[in-house]
Amino acid sequence: MHNNQYITEELKFSNQTVKEMKSNSKNFYNQIKERRSIREFKNKNIDIDIIINAVLSAGTAPNGANLQPWHFVIIKNQSLKKKIRIAAENEEKKFYRSKAPKEWLDALIPLGTNENKKFIEKAPYLIAIFEKKFSISKNKKIKNYYFKESVGIATGILITCLHFSGLSMLTHTPSPMIFLNKILKRPNNEKPFVLLIVGYPKKGALIPKFAKQKKRLKEIATIY
Repeated sequence: MHNNQYITEELKFSNQTVKEMKSNSKNFYNQIKERRSIREFKNKNIDIDIIINAVLSAGTAPNGANLQPWHFVIIKNQSLKKKIRIAAENEEKKFYRSKAPKEWLDALIPLGTNENKKFIEKAPYLIAIFEKKFSISKNKKIKNYYFKESVGIATGILITCLHFSGLSMLTHTPSPMIFLNKILKRPNNEKPFVLLIVGYPKKGALIPKFAKQKKRLKEIATIY
């Protein structure tokens, strides 16, 4: 008798010609290279189905033992966004004024970032992503393997899907972010990984030219 966990099925795979593969990969690169982090958002609502589809896409990410060690909290509620902004700015003030090393502050200068996080309230949606070092099932503690790597991959898929859906975003990581557990009522086995600020770019939104300077292939890859 087979354990249901180990029943297999044939992979559904769509074969493409080399020409199609090269074209698809080039088109993907040309579109994804236009992705930019923004801090100026338009006051325009987003159809919730777009956000849900992006989160479902993130949930398909490869992960350790298929334990899926993540939780996504989608936030539209303005009162919650205000609480998150206040808490984030309190942490950022400490960071910029006393905690951050000079090298880190120097690295941030070309990006023009500071402790003011008004975009948290301006953007139509926030997505708080939590990692689970362990899960709880039927009062039993289950260890999650490679949870950080898994959540990182899922976040990348989420960002990519949102970009391809026509949205812009900002990855925000105030440190520490434990206030998100309290505000969003998340359990202790979950730890905030990143806060995504999602919306449409405001007309005339500016980005640092520095952010467009990406390393060349030979600087980021080795081919043997």
